[in-house]
Formats: sequence, C-alpha cells, structure tokens
Amino acid sequence: MSIVIGGMIGLGKTSVADTLNAHFKNKGIESKVFYEAVDDNPILPLYYELTPEELDARRIPFLLQLFFLNKRFKTVKDCINWQEPLYTIQDRSIYEDWYFAYVNKSLGRISELEFKIYEDLVENMMEELNELPKKAPDLMVYLKGSFDTVIDRIMARGRSFEINPELKEYYFEVWKGYDEWVMNQYAASEVLVIDMDNTDVVKSNADAQKVCRDVEEKLNEILNIEKAHIG
Repeated sequence: MSIVIGGMIGLGKTSVADTLNAHFKNKGIESKVFYEAVDDNPILPLYYELTPEELDARRIPFLLQLFFLNKRFKTVKDCINWQEPLYTIQDRSIYEDWYFAYVNKSLGRISELEFKIYEDLVENMMEELNELPKKAPDLMVYLKGSFDTVIDRIMARGRSFEINPELKEYYFEVWKGYDEWVMNQYAASEVLVIDMDNTDVVKSNADAQKVCRDVEEKLNEILNIEKAHIG
C-alpha cells in the first residue's frame, strides 16, 4: 500500500509519516518513509530569504518548483521499485507540487511561460509513470488546519528561513486554496482528512494512536473495495 501525507507547510507531515512508520513496524509490517527534500535543498532557503526583486531576477521560484518536481518524480519511481516494504509513506506527493507552482504563478513569482513549461514537464513525467504499475498512491492523509495553527506550528519548529514575518502573506496564499484543491481537484486516490487544529502526534500519544487507527481503517476499507471489484 502506498500512502502520501499531504497538507500545508508546518502542519506536521514528517511527524505523521514517522508516527505511521513506527506503528506499522511495531505490528511487524515492513514500511519505509520517503522524505521531502528540505535539509539538502540548496534553493529553498533562497526562496524564503531573498527579496522579491532578487527572487524575480534569479527566477528562484521556478527553479525551486523544478527541484521539487525532479525529487518527487524520483521518489515515485523509488516507491514503485521498492519491493520489500508492504507500505510506502511519502512526505508530500508529486500532485501537490502542481498546486504550489500554481500559487506561485498566481502571485506573479512564476511567469505564464514558466508555468506552461512546468506543466508540459509534469505531463511528460506522468506519461512515463503511466507505463509503470501502481504509480498513484492508495491514500492521501491530508492534514487540515486553521491558518493560526499553521503559523503556530511553523514558528514552533523554528527553521530560520521560514519564520520571516514577511512570509505570512505567502503562507496565507498557499493555505487559502489548499482545502478546495484537495477536495475538488485532487483525484489520484482516496483522501483521509486529519484535523490538525485538534491533533498533535508529537505531544499526545492518544492523538498519535487515533491517527494510526483512522489510517488503518481507511486502508482496510480501500482493500475491501478492491477485493470486491476483483471478485
């Protein structure tokens, strides 16, 4: 089974992925997490720290989206080719990359021509993946939260390049359309929504257990539907 953890910056995708991974391993189920490229990303700090004029001059937003798309494409192939674990868990999906590129275009950080090139590249990548078995995830675990929760979590984790007060407008632009995109446009898999305003898998063991139970129940539901179709 393939799981992706989606959601707004700062809401805890990595923590949820690690929680699920530990849960599966404790039950004797092989699993592996494929993390988002953040710490080894040379472009991401520039995206947050440069002035709008510098971002535009160096076309950093476009380069960042290409960087993420390339890394995510490799992750999808690695998940497909990784035969041993029964569960793969991806920290954000290749499908969400398009949404971030779209927001950057809406903000004028990516030009219409760059976005067209980006979409053409995505289309070519997805056509290649279509030749491989099971490219789409079985489940997206979508972390949903209020904007206040997003800002609180971003500040709490303390990545220096993320806590510039001037970034609040950018975070809001990403946040305000995320739910609508997931609920009305994302169609690659089933979606399980986790209310992160009332969930903290790091500080609350009860919350962590509930998330794991909810994910397992949803996966079992998906498996039962697949078996029914095969039968």
